[in-house]
Amino acid sequence: MDGVRLDKWLWAARFFKSRSQAKAAIQSGHVRVAGDRVRAAKDVRCGDALTIRRGYQEFAIEVTALSERRGDAAAAALLYTETPASVARREEAAAARRAARSGLVLREGRPTKKARRQLQEWKGDGRA
Repeated sequence: MDGVRLDKWLWAARFFKSRSQAKAAIQSGHVRVAGDRVRAAKDVRCGDALTIRRGYQEFAIEVTALSERRGDAAAAALLYTETPASVARREEAAAARRAARSGLVLREGRPTKKARRQLQEWKGDGRA
């Protein structure tokens, strides 16, 4: 096998749940091959360098094997290797997001009567 369509390979490597999601990401410019924007029909070959941005995460990987069929996660992990710099960047970004959220207190449900009155007083609604 010389090459595989990029959207099929991304689906087989489990970066996206469906080929249509992979195609949408490629068209949006979230997937780059050797730093260039490409089309979903681009053939991926072993040794190609891909940059994949998915939400807050950005992966810099090298294609090590080709597959058109989606298998289990263990088989998908053998299709690529992630660069050590990419792993370090993702871990640092995750730690920064956790640190930014550390002081955030999420409350469940509606506010109590006391909390609602304090909020109205703080807003200056005029109701007491």
